Amino acid sequence: MAEPVTRVSLFVDGANMYYAQKRLTWFIDYRKVLLFIGRWAGGTITEAFYYTGADPQARARDGAFHDYLIHSGYTVRSKAVKAILDDATGEVVEKANLDIELVIDMLTTIDHYDVCVLMSGDGDFERALEIVRARGKRVAVIAHPEMAARELRNVAGLGLLDLRELEPHVARTDRTPELMEEAPGVAVARTLA
Repeated sequence: MAEPVTRVSLFVDGANMYYAQKRLTWFIDYRKVLLFIGRWAGGTITEAFYYTGADPQARARDGAFHDYLIHSGYTVRSKAVKAILDDATGEVVEKANLDIELVIDMLTTIDHYDVCVLMSGDGDFERALEIVRARGKRVAVIAHPEMAARELRNVAGLGLLDLRELEPHVARTDRTPELMEEAPGVAVARTLA
């Protein structure tokens, strides 16, 4: 009798990975991520989700990227970006918080995977990963170490993968981050978690 295949689900916090890429000298190729995660976990990717804010000002660029993700096998969850004025600093902050959507998908699909991989450094996901682990699932976190919250380090333990060390496996080779710029004249802080 054949051994059962390990089922793996991937949950990508798009905003967190956007900022992680700004610290790296390379971009992430999300098709390569799927291949790498499958090999690393010794199984098959059953589901992959990508969570991101939708900026109406950048509809063409975002649409092309979302199409690429969908074509690569991801389910894209997006929410409109909202501009919020910080009364204390006077700074305009763009926000599209998708943490709840990510956790809902993680928990409602829990019977579809054996290994849960989260690409984020956001400590808000600690409790959700603890629940997943308590249900007998393996958990892993992929994050830039300078952006990995203590809470995620705690819950991931040895399952914390340093995004910088994954460059040979998941980096894009056709573009570099120098091309990644904000729109001219726009001074906003992006928080698209």
